[in-house]
Amino acid sequence: MKMMRVFDKPVEVKKIWYALKENSPRNLFKEENVQEFTKKTIQFWSGITQPHDASSFKFHSSISLWIGFLSGSWRSSCSRFKSCCSQVLDSCNTCDIKKAKDSNIDRLDSVLPVQTLRNFPIEKLYGEVVMVRLDSGLLLNLRDSDDLSLNRALLTIKYLYNAGAKVILVSNWLRSNASGLLSKEAFADHLSALLKVKVVPANDASAIMQFKMKNVENADALLLDNLTNDKEEVANSYEFSKTLSSGVSIFVNDAFSLSHRVLASTVGVARFCHASVAGFHFEEELLQLTKISETKKQPYVAIIGGSNFLKKANALHILASMCDGLIFIGKLAFQIMNGFGLSVPAHLVEHDAVKEALELIKLTQQRKIPIYFQKDFLCVKVGKPELLEIYAYNEILAGLVPVDLGPVSMKETSSMLSTCKKVILIGSVSFGSLEEDNVRTSQLASILERISKNGTEVILIGNAACKAFAGKSSYSNQYSVFRNASVAWEFLRGTKLPGVAALDRYNLVLQSASRKQTLVFYGLD
Repeated sequence: MKMMRVFDKPVEVKKIWYALKENSPRNLFKEENVQEFTKKTIQFWSGITQPHDASSFKFHSSISLWIGFLSGSWRSSCSRFKSCCSQVLDSCNTCDIKKAKDSNIDRLDSVLPVQTLRNFPIEKLYGEVVMVRLDSGLLLNLRDSDDLSLNRALLTIKYLYNAGAKVILVSNWLRSNASGLLSKEAFADHLSALLKVKVVPANDASAIMQFKMKNVENADALLLDNLTNDKEEVANSYEFSKTLSSGVSIFVNDAFSLSHRVLASTVGVARFCHASVAGFHFEEELLQLTKISETKKQPYVAIIGGSNFLKKANALHILASMCDGLIFIGKLAFQIMNGFGLSVPAHLVEHDAVKEALELIKLTQQRKIPIYFQKDFLCVKVGKPELLEIYAYNEILAGLVPVDLGPVSMKETSSMLSTCKKVILIGSVSFGSLEEDNVRTSQLASILERISKNGTEVILIGNAACKAFAGKSSYSNQYSVFRNASVAWEFLRGTKLPGVAALDRYNLVLQSASRKQTLVFYGLD
């Protein structure tokens, strides 16, 4: 997939042409050059032509002005042109990354109305110092990152750069190998290779001011120090936040995986910037998160795995309030069995969460919704992980470790899910003793695959669920995927996400009116 394929059809480029012609302060766009304009613009935005190649165009027509404008030389005089262009392509919905339908945007507005980079006026980005909080996990762990998520993260930076903003990148990045932390220089080179722009590591705070004054040569973006081991970052230090955001006008948060934490680089800096908005990746993740609370499709069943019942109790109550059934797998199943008075091994029960389990069972009974737990398990003996045997829940003695669902449980799960219109899987399906790469996991993946193919909406939440199923199913691209389970659990608890709350609010009335006027003006309503 191209990093930035904006125009797919010549007719859409012609709309840009005539819009620019109408809004030009001078008669720069001549009618006879429209075909040349169309061809070269498609090449430029398809990645065939890069910004630094713009000077190679020797046309005595508006195309040279257009390409020069995109590469920077005409930014100061043509910001209005680019604003019009952005509005048109937003209306045309021709960008690969901008596939979210108006219904999705409306859902975001009604649930969590935050300002986004997509809706922020592009002309206000030119010449401004913009700090982008990156999700290094997406950019470093390329094998675990899906293409769309990675492309959205990269698009945020490319979009700002092409809009004429002075881009400063900040993030935390973990060990790349056993030898130690990845150096700032190495990470900058990695980003440069992904973005196809020059990312330069900043040595100190003065580099930001030099960058703002255009005194840093051969730099398209700056990368600040690694925040991994910074105590002031975790403490959301006021002074550290102030220093970190020094000289910054606009803050763009694109690290949604950290939105449940209060950090200087996601929350603290927002108070010192004129505008704080969500990047393209942040926006899409927020939209995916809101899908959990939608209950239009029924029956809606939640498959819940993992452990730590006490910590998740409030979220489980909310799930029980919105869903039409709950299926417990993994260690949580034993907590439910204990609540029903069944005999289960004491070491598999969280004794400080007995009350919470009883309250959850009572709630499901009041709502008259089924609560299911597995009847049999695949177990291994301690010290012999290669030998799998099937045991009923009341036959698991000391020395046996449950690792997955048994055949009876799998059959009942399949029967319950067959009539569902919406299913979410949150948490690990295993018990943490073996890798989630066995026949039973594959069978559960097959169940989800089948119902998804038949029209059931399937949402995978958390890295454990994604790794266990997404790679095993040929229809995994039909699933909605939300990789950060911690954020999802906080959302389900009803907790306000600090990283979301720190962003500017979205003016629904004004933005909707402006969008409608743009559509009418260009004949795209």
